[in-house]
Amino acid sequence: MAHGNKVLVLGATGGIGGEVARQLRGAGWQVVALHRSAPHAGEQRDGMAWRRGDAMRPEDVLAAAEGCAVIVHAVNPPGYRRWGELVLPMIDNTIAAATAVGASVVLPGTVYNYGPDAFPVLREDAPQRPLTRKGAVRVELERRLQQATVPHPLTPATCRVIIVRAGDYFGPQVGNSWFAQGLVKPGRPVAMVSLPGNAGVGHQWSYLPDVARTMVQLIERRADLPGFAPFHMAGHWDADGQQMAGAIRRAVVTSGGAQPAVRAFPWWLVALASPFVATLRELREMRYLWREPVRMANDKLRAVLGTEPHTPLDEAVRTTLLGLGCLPTDPSVKAPETPQSPARLPA
Repeated sequence: MAHGNKVLVLGATGGIGGEVARQLRGAGWQVVALHRSAPHAGEQRDGMAWRRGDAMRPEDVLAAAEGCAVIVHAVNPPGYRRWGELVLPMIDNTIAAATAVGASVVLPGTVYNYGPDAFPVLREDAPQRPLTRKGAVRVELERRLQQATVPHPLTPATCRVIIVRAGDYFGPQVGNSWFAQGLVKPGRPVAMVSLPGNAGVGHQWSYLPDVARTMVQLIERRADLPGFAPFHMAGHWDADGQQMAGAIRRAVVTSGGAQPAVRAFPWWLVALASPFVATLRELREMRYLWREPVRMANDKLRAVLGTEPHTPLDEAVRTTLLGLGCLPTDPSVKAPETPQSPARLPA
């Protein structure tokens, strides 16, 4: 295993990749970021060294990984298009580079790997039989990572892998998420909160800075972990499917706004438009995750870290809305004194 404090982040301009890169930089790591449109090789920006390159080109990833102890693989196809064509070649390039330089691979994972037969409580060893194309790709991605940790007579060199699986992301830098694309509209005051699930159906959310902090702490402990080490985060459990909406409404009111209404997410509109819009097809495929409660158990993570990094829900939601441009930034704005009653969706 390579030692040192140099790390390559693939996907550093995205939500999770950017947050992990910033937190690693704050923890004293020398961060290298690979991006197709980086203006100059090795340019220092935001305390990170940017290299021009493409995660689809193995030679670019290998060159950027030189001297790195860790590779954070947080890259996704642009606009989440061509998922089936691009995801697996990119992870193959990361595995090859990590094996060559002796680096550990760190992957942000999801619940997409799992189908209903593993619900309602997901543990790291639960069977992975997803219902969707994206889920099948994620299963194969993780299979290749696990295979890369097993020595083989013809290829004795291996890499080490850490996977952190979490619920739906939300956070100030996460544009491509259910929170930012379904519940609210970035850049606009919140007049309406759309909830994809039915009242009474629990749902798990993960605040991106908490996920990144978890990954950084596991990276620091990587020498003590197994070669293939998947972990689940508990995140924020919305037990009745209404608590996230309540936190959004409280954040709006305490910022001086009128309390938003709550409505059911327009799945009918997604069904009509999905044949023409790839993103909506993806949303429709994932609807099964909103129809029944799905929760992750974090016993294994707590056994290693002692506790899971956890920002209180109201603080996390307010910071997210500020980052998305949904709340005024004027600290002098006072909340109205009249208490507001919560609204609930019909079951």
